[in-house]
Amino acid sequence: METISNAAAYVLRFINQTQKSVFLTGKAGTGKTTLLREIITTTHKNTVVVAPTGIAALNAGGVTIHSMFQLPFAAFLPDANTDPYISENSRFENRNTLSRHFKMNGAKRAVIQNMELLVIDEVSMLRVDIMDAMDFMLRKVRRNERPFGGVQILFIGDLLQLPPVIKNEEWSVLQRYYRGKFFFHSHVIQQNPPLYIELDKIFRQTDSEFISVLNNLRNNTVTTNDLAILNQYVQPDFDFKKNPGFITLTTHNAKADAINSNALAELDGEAYTFQPEIVGDFPDKIYPVEEQLKLKVGAQVMFVKNDLSFEKQYFNGKMGVVKSISSREIFVHFPEENKTIEVERYEWKNIRYYVDEMTKEIEEEILGTFTHYPIKLAWAITVHKSQGLTFDKAALDVSQVFLPGQAYVALSRLRSLKGLILLSAIQMNGISNDADVMDYAQSRVSVEKLEGELVSETRIFLLNYLKDSFNWQELAAQWSKHQQTYLSETGKSVKGQSKTWAQQQSLAVHELREPSQKFIAQLTKLFQQEPVDLAFIEERINKAFDYFFPKMDELTFELYWKIEEIKRLKKVKTFFEELSELEELQTNAVLRLLKVKLLLRAVLENKEISKEVLVSPYVQKYKQDKIEIIREALRKTAVTLIEDEDDIERYTSKKKKTKEPKKSTYEETLELWTQNLSIPEIAGIRKLTVGTVYTHFSKLIQMEAILISDILPPDKLKNLASAFKEYSGEGLGEIKEKYGDEFSWEELRLYKAVLQKNT
Repeated sequence: METISNAAAYVLRFINQTQKSVFLTGKAGTGKTTLLREIITTTHKNTVVVAPTGIAALNAGGVTIHSMFQLPFAAFLPDANTDPYISENSRFENRNTLSRHFKMNGAKRAVIQNMELLVIDEVSMLRVDIMDAMDFMLRKVRRNERPFGGVQILFIGDLLQLPPVIKNEEWSVLQRYYRGKFFFHSHVIQQNPPLYIELDKIFRQTDSEFISVLNNLRNNTVTTNDLAILNQYVQPDFDFKKNPGFITLTTHNAKADAINSNALAELDGEAYTFQPEIVGDFPDKIYPVEEQLKLKVGAQVMFVKNDLSFEKQYFNGKMGVVKSISSREIFVHFPEENKTIEVERYEWKNIRYYVDEMTKEIEEEILGTFTHYPIKLAWAITVHKSQGLTFDKAALDVSQVFLPGQAYVALSRLRSLKGLILLSAIQMNGISNDADVMDYAQSRVSVEKLEGELVSETRIFLLNYLKDSFNWQELAAQWSKHQQTYLSETGKSVKGQSKTWAQQQSLAVHELREPSQKFIAQLTKLFQQEPVDLAFIEERINKAFDYFFPKMDELTFELYWKIEEIKRLKKVKTFFEELSELEELQTNAVLRLLKVKLLLRAVLENKEISKEVLVSPYVQKYKQDKIEIIREALRKTAVTLIEDEDDIERYTSKKKKTKEPKKSTYEETLELWTQNLSIPEIAGIRKLTVGTVYTHFSKLIQMEAILISDILPPDKLKNLASAFKEYSGEGLGEIKEKYGDEFSWEELRLYKAVLQKNT
């Protein structure tokens, strides 16, 4: 991780070794996004990331709350008695009507049931009623009445930034149930408050005077001295043309758009328009940048993403000026560094979650990609859209009265007061923050108290994890339920012929219930003793494992065998789906047994609980190895009724999907290249254009990961070498114009990468 504070380290530990939900907040520039990336990379828990809007979900690398939980776009009334209704502008749902939306396919249900950690990013925008609707949905679908159906929640956001949006007509009804609009006003949060942890180390600003002013602004304690400090920077007649590099922060979209359009129109030269490359499913409502990017030489631009390559040449909010441009190239100059870079397209991914059939881990499937230049015109931007950005120079247009929090958001974008220009003086009127938010902030926990909280919550988590690993009540209930479905079957039907098998399986599971419940009671007593003797508990766990695992292993193997047999028969889709539901529970139960030993060993060895310590090759390949043994045995007994064995997957609703590794986009392309796939094949698998994949190869050549001779034939390389003899080292437009169709843009870029590698 780039930088981590003491509070951030505690957040990681609370996520990985407790079940306690956490609200993670912090001032602008404290590293919330960096910490989120670290959590997703290291946690051992099945994790889903959601956000209130499409753009926020895209930036967090997740999906929207409404799509994940199948919530209608309506207000939620948290009872079953008030009648729902639809007016001209609003729609209301209650518990009964909302339940109708929870009919979902097996793939979505599997994600909900396997979820262990839910990350809600940009939680400041999350409406109070939607919070309770999520809680209701999780309890209902997971058949678990604990808060959020037993899922741990990580809330991330700064409540002093974007507030929830609720129509007046909706609020006139909802205020009968809630005293405020924020997520923490919800019934589930009021009854089960998360641990409030604030990141306090600021990485964006280092100017102590500026930090003090921002803190006072944030806490509604602005003094006359603070205003005097800020108003030193008032310049109503500031000349932007004589002072390039400043961006204007204003409160209205129309004003920002007008400033950008007028400034671009004033520039001489040809205007170029660039369009995104869209592959697969990527709805226009979640486009992360404007569809059309219109530029001229001299245009002031801003990067809207961090550079993911090893060069780290730009960051989110970095300003520059377009130096040169062609139909396929954009070069941006950074005056203060006297440095020019070529802007490469950035890839945004639209994903959905699914459960890996073998490992039962939640993975991501890419539905579509949006590839575009990560820059936008930057003479002006709204305060709203500036969230998350960092500026060296900014002019604040505060002629309009700020909403609560806007003054803080606008000022906190700056690294220091040196880069500040105020186009009018800041007044005390209208800049106070929401009183409810300030009151809620009083519940934050000091770093000093976190250690004691962590010890007690870790103990609770460990006990519950051990108990849940030996609790097969729901599994036994589902086997009983399944056994009942055979009553209407005849002995001649395919399913009817498996009636005795189902009875035996159900009986075997039920025989484990009594000894497992006795063992759970024993574990509870052992954890009540002071001090807790973990070494003795590990000894008891190992003995219990030796008793239970062979029985659970045999049950699981029998179920896999039955499913593999059924896959090879015709007209048994319903039977297959019934067995698949059981398989989900059965596999999770046996994998949990395997992980419990790893968890306890890690605790005894004082290791931090993470993905690495709870994963072993045996756990990862448990189901896969069993299936391979069964399939080989079935081939030998010649029971396959379908000639094409690939067709045996026809009943499964989950397609086989390639697991997306958590690697850079270049590394993912390289991995596929080493599997002897062609560039068009790689583009198809990754849902990218061929041109984008060629861009990856240019970068890989520069990194010396591959050779250009692996891609282009010798005669083409010879001709390229001749063409590049008088190359100046920047744009490729002149060479392309001179040689026309002899070389494609992709070939020119590949050869340019060779030259850059050698410089």
